[in-house]
Amino acid sequence: MQLIISMLRWLLSRLYKVEIKGEQYLTGLDDKVIVVANHTSFIDALLLFLFLPFPVTFAINTHQHQCWYVQKIKHLVGMFPLDPTNPLSIRGLIQRLNEGGRIVIFPEGRITVTGSLMKIYNGPGLVAIKSGAQVLPVAIDGARFTPFSKLKGKVRLRWFPKITLTVMPPRKIELPENVQGREQREYAGKLLSDLMTEMMFQAESNNTTLFKGLLDARNIYGGNHVVVDDPLKNPLTYNDLLLRSMLLGQKLCSRTAKGDNVGVLLPSMASTVVTFWSLIAYGRVPAMLNFTVGSAGLVSACETASMNVVITSRLFVERSKLEEVVKGLAEKVEIIYLEDIATEISASDKAKAFISSKLDSLIKSQTDFDRNPDAPAVVLFTSGSEGVPKGVVLSHRNLLSNIKQLTTRFDFNAHDIVLNAMPMFHSFGLTGGTLLAIMSGMKTVLYPSPLHYRVIPEVAYDVSATILFGTNTFLSGYAKSAHPYDFYSVRYVFAGAEKLKADVREMWQQKFGLRVFEGYGTTECSPVVAANSPMDYLPDTVGRLMPGMEYELEPVPGLDEGGRLYVRGPNVMSGYLLNDNPGVLVPPVSDHGEGWYDTGDIISFDENGFITIQGRVKRFAKVAGEMVSLTVVENLASKVWPDVTHAAVALEDEGKGEKVVLLTEAKSAERSAMAEQARAEGIGEINLPRQVFSVKEIPLLGTGKIDYIKSKALAESLS
Repeated sequence: MQLIISMLRWLLSRLYKVEIKGEQYLTGLDDKVIVVANHTSFIDALLLFLFLPFPVTFAINTHQHQCWYVQKIKHLVGMFPLDPTNPLSIRGLIQRLNEGGRIVIFPEGRITVTGSLMKIYNGPGLVAIKSGAQVLPVAIDGARFTPFSKLKGKVRLRWFPKITLTVMPPRKIELPENVQGREQREYAGKLLSDLMTEMMFQAESNNTTLFKGLLDARNIYGGNHVVVDDPLKNPLTYNDLLLRSMLLGQKLCSRTAKGDNVGVLLPSMASTVVTFWSLIAYGRVPAMLNFTVGSAGLVSACETASMNVVITSRLFVERSKLEEVVKGLAEKVEIIYLEDIATEISASDKAKAFISSKLDSLIKSQTDFDRNPDAPAVVLFTSGSEGVPKGVVLSHRNLLSNIKQLTTRFDFNAHDIVLNAMPMFHSFGLTGGTLLAIMSGMKTVLYPSPLHYRVIPEVAYDVSATILFGTNTFLSGYAKSAHPYDFYSVRYVFAGAEKLKADVREMWQQKFGLRVFEGYGTTECSPVVAANSPMDYLPDTVGRLMPGMEYELEPVPGLDEGGRLYVRGPNVMSGYLLNDNPGVLVPPVSDHGEGWYDTGDIISFDENGFITIQGRVKRFAKVAGEMVSLTVVENLASKVWPDVTHAAVALEDEGKGEKVVLLTEAKSAERSAMAEQARAEGIGEINLPRQVFSVKEIPLLGTGKIDYIKSKALAESLS
């Protein structure tokens, strides 16, 4: 028997190049150990049987235990029939562990059909708690690409992909003292689910670069797999994207230097994706410019990031009526037009790039393939409190970590089609709508403006979109304009950047039968910090923290609930570029230590880890010594006038320090209507605005968020 095991281990080691990471955690274990692993294929159990250095017993579903092939080998391999829903079966497994043993359990109970973690049963978590056994997480990666998985048609299957077994540090699952009775089972399942999610995130190394990730994605999903499309109907496969990126990148090399921040002033189109990757491939850093901020804002951004070159398109400038803006920008930096570069590309250039782009070895030799994962990958811009742009520098590791955090929570696959109308100068549109899709084998259909409320639902219907990104403002506009069948194919709708209002969430549920998954993020966190998901969903919250992230809450004087949120994790930015010290990276440092980012948001956690945003520190007014949330004021106004936009701002007040003023697009709005709503809900008088002004239009940023700087100026002029 031992000879057969050795031969099988040798054979699989050669065929699948099996690698074991974290071998140090396989020694010094207790007598009672539960090995938990994700279930990706029919050979998972064989892999664990052969490569774990100690004998194990497999807890196997009672139905599977009756299968003929299991019956054939049950005398050779230790097995324990388990019905995770049967208390007696679970008690038997606990007794088996207490007698001393090492059990392997697949907590999902079945082989994944999504490629991601599926439902985690509560039983194995309860077994771990009741037995007091050590839990040893083992992540299996690579087996899902074999013909032994259930992912045919969703990923490109191969006979012998590399397989990695990543062993995590052993730990014990313990319940809080206040969890008793029937709650224990559910809470145990949640703890195990969190452990498995964290395992999946930690198992995949982010010690790589975006460009390496692009090549890996091509190898996984196939060079002819379409990943980018736009209204011009020029779809790009992985091969097309690499070819065009190398062609453009080689031409840009003579105009820029490695490590330069290079401005990208383009709409969300396929050509912008090519430009982005052309800079990444050759070690330049794309700085995505917001073309809605005007000439002064663009010049300030270029100065902040020490940019000398900006890439744009004549057609885009003409159609967007940006001639004067670009003219002002051209006085400070060199403007490169994509149309001009296209005329320089010869047939010989195309032939060389075609050959090079087909072979990984040539790509590696000609590009900046081995760039440091912690090197800058992109610069995005976010306005400070005074409206001066700050450059947010995100590394390759930051972006790839955030993508991995999302893929551990959501079952994206190569059949998904993302409709991304969010601008690529916004982190939501860049990471979520573009990079996440490309790295995960999804096709992203780009649309240049999120404001075309009647067109975008038609586009979603035309391309059979399955995933949609938007803000509350945009999603409200789409829902009002769309036919009930326009989003028939959509399975995930993600909302971020601003609070999702209850009426918008309800509209999507009633009209389209879709849940909107609200999340929370900041540009500085690449951007996602937390999100609701299919398995962790609670309306009126922004979900739970992403795996791999730590948090601390700092009490805020005057507030009884919640605190100021500080976060740390692999997705937190490398640092800022500031206008008063151009080109110099300022890492995130706070009173909590190096690497901690002060979000400036007041949040609270419930007992299950769901986050509720109370508002920003700067979005509070101090009225007569008490802190008043401007977000609460806006939410109250939304209940009185649900179909319009509202903006609450704090203005100076001689008598009480500050006063709250509400701007609303509701016609003939009266403060008395809000007072009546407040009384009905038991909301204190202090949460009412001092003044209410009806305005034709609330100022918005290009990302769809309310422009509070301009709103405050407008309120001051009306007060």
